[in-house]
Amino acid sequence: MNGRPLPGEFAFIREVFAPLAAGEEGAFGLLDDAAVIEPAPGCRLAASVDMLVEGVHFLAGDPAFQVAQKLLRVNLSDLAAMGARPRVYLLGLAIPKPVDLDWLRDFARGLAADQERFAIALAGGDTAATTGPPTLSLTAIGEVEAGRALLRSNAAAGEHVYVSGTIGDAALGLRLLQGADMGLAGHARDAAIARYRLPEPRLRLGMAVPASAAVDVSDGLIADLGHICIASGLGARIEAARVPVSGAARAALGRGAVGIADLLTGGDDYELVFTAPADRGNAVREAAARASVPVTRIGTMTEGEGVSVLDREGAPMEIGKAGYAHF
Repeated sequence: MNGRPLPGEFAFIREVFAPLAAGEEGAFGLLDDAAVIEPAPGCRLAASVDMLVEGVHFLAGDPAFQVAQKLLRVNLSDLAAMGARPRVYLLGLAIPKPVDLDWLRDFARGLAADQERFAIALAGGDTAATTGPPTLSLTAIGEVEAGRALLRSNAAAGEHVYVSGTIGDAALGLRLLQGADMGLAGHARDAAIARYRLPEPRLRLGMAVPASAAVDVSDGLIADLGHICIASGLGARIEAARVPVSGAARAALGRGAVGIADLLTGGDDYELVFTAPADRGNAVREAAARASVPVTRIGTMTEGEGVSVLDREGAPMEIGKAGYAHF
């Protein structure tokens, strides 16, 4: 950020952020202390909060437009994992002085673009100055039919484990942005970086799929599937060869630039990993087709605990660290 003086906190909120609240009646134009949100009949509110910190979740040179979109999308991914439809969001910004108003305007444009795409509106928030790195917080609020939330604790032994999309591209993208030589160029390189900077929340899939339990892959496939295991008091067994990977990831694997464990634990994919009864396979595939999102069965929920990963011969693999951990 290249800072320059703001015209006053409330003035720039009126200019930059109030227009983002125009689509939500209960936001009152950001003029009150709180928004008033009424869920649709028969629905419950689902709320999730995520933070992005410069140097941890995004790089200093990342475009503000895309930083804003990533901030919104990682929260929408949490709603997708609950089977919820987006409704509104709250925004918190801690920005170092002097603040770059042009950066904030570009940031707001990124939010506006995704608000239109995902049918969500700003309902409130807060701004503050900080002596540390830019820290961005967003709370997404959605609606889910009563009794239909995809709780992590709902998995059962014998259920099949599925994952959407492909796994490991975001980890490749981050390494590329950090200067690693992955042997990727052109479209493959650009696609991997885009997966890191601009995740795709699987909202339509989350609302449509007949899943029992779900979680989004933010810290790594193994770590996040492990959250379902812990909440459900079960274990899981997945086959590494079944985990879907992109052409770029296969190329990186073939060159030895990464190992399969790097892809399974890298994080930032924001795909959905979910469980469903064994006899619902056709229904899962039909829901995925309606959502236009590919899904792949990668394993089974088991009695016991923890996630075991099997190689092509069916032997357990040594994975090491299951995924990213802040502490």
